[in-house]
Amino acid sequence: MSPRRIVDPDAPEFFVAPVDRPARWGLPLVAGLAALVIAVALGLASFMTVAHESNRQTQIRDADALGYVRAFMTAYTTLDPFNANDYADRIRAQGTGEFVQTFTEKQNEILLQVARAEPTTGEVLEAGVQRWNDNGSADVLVATKMTSTTPDGKTTIETGSRWLATTIKEGQQWKISRLIQVI
Repeated sequence: MSPRRIVDPDAPEFFVAPVDRPARWGLPLVAGLAALVIAVALGLASFMTVAHESNRQTQIRDADALGYVRAFMTAYTTLDPFNANDYADRIRAQGTGEFVQTFTEKQNEILLQVARAEPTTGEVLEAGVQRWNDNGSADVLVATKMTSTTPDGKTTIETGSRWLATTIKEGQQWKISRLIQVI
């Protein structure tokens, strides 16, 4: 063969190293950034979910304690002089700790005051959780209104008072552990 032979330009050359194309960094870079953005989004979503659930549990616990204290204070401020013993038994049954001890010590005085009083209707105007204590109890501030009529039935008397009630959950039931009238 002659050195002048015609060589097919498309034929591979056997003694020349093929030239590699330059590396393409675009796709791996975009994929890495996308993975990083997804990881950050999942982390933030998890954090927000945990914070939301914690806030929801706090609101449920607050509502539970407030509902109980509202019901208790309505019963506590609604006096029926014709059923004073039943009143005292109901109130004592909803107490625990310091409240029951104080109520039991003063039960005779309380019974006399309730029996001598006019029938009253108690109403809770507003209540709010002041703080949660380390033992799981809640201090609740309560504003109440008591409405009674005079013996002749012509005049209506309304009195208001504020209370600091400490409530704690014993088992599945809330109870009052301390009740202080705030001046």
